[in-house]
Amino acid sequence: MENVIDYYSRFDEWGRLDREPLEFIVNWHYMNRHLPAHGHVLDNGAGPGKYAMELAKQGFHVTLADLTPRLVEMAKEKASELALTERFKGFHPLNATRLEGLPDEEFDASLMLGPLYHLQKDEERINAVSELFRVTKRGGVVFVAFQSRTRMTITSLQYPQHWKPNDRLESINEFRSTGVFNHADQGRFTGAYYFNIDEIKPFMENSGFETIDLIGSSGIGGLLSDEQKRYWEEKGESRQLMSLLIESAKDPAVLGISSHLLYIGRRKE
Repeated sequence: MENVIDYYSRFDEWGRLDREPLEFIVNWHYMNRHLPAHGHVLDNGAGPGKYAMELAKQGFHVTLADLTPRLVEMAKEKASELALTERFKGFHPLNATRLEGLPDEEFDASLMLGPLYHLQKDEERINAVSELFRVTKRGGVVFVAFQSRTRMTITSLQYPQHWKPNDRLESINEFRSTGVFNHADQGRFTGAYYFNIDEIKPFMENSGFETIDLIGSSGIGGLLSDEQKRYWEEKGESRQLMSLLIESAKDPAVLGISSHLLYIGRRKE
């Protein structure tokens, strides 16, 4: 996990979501549909707290956890800057596979929008989801992010020089088999794990969750260049485009091409 801490100690995750807002906009739209009216929410793997701040603004009590201490401190500073500190019940540097100190069945809803990307071993991923199950109340809603193996395969074929060692078909085929990716260029994206789409629902359901939906967070929009987006903006149709992208995110046909996916489920009673 040290490589993950090192990477995110330098990486501007808040800025990424500002520069690439589609993922956040789509996720937040569908989260709002399924969040409880009020209660205590865990943002686990929160980074600097982009989602946590929105939850606090909505009136939820929020507990924030992340593996990287620097990001936890950034979130604490951001909450103070936005006058939201009183909505937070804690800021914790914690590994998603061991949520030490967080009580059983504490949260009305729980987010895990990042940790599964970085857990390359089956046991680690199972532990993280088991911990999510443990701390979520019976009947509580969970929101869990995944990355798509199909989309990463496409990206590797399109931009091989940016995703070494996937600049060789032998490596791409190995990746397609295992889902494991370790960047050959030092300092680039950390080691990661990518799911096949048809594995996501069974993975969560085997861990005690009932599936509500699976959403393509970036979906069709992730395929559009800035120039292509500007075309629709200049026609004055930005709002209609965003509505189309949000609605199409539910289409099973686009899940594989979406780099990020949002699983929405409920802890079984």
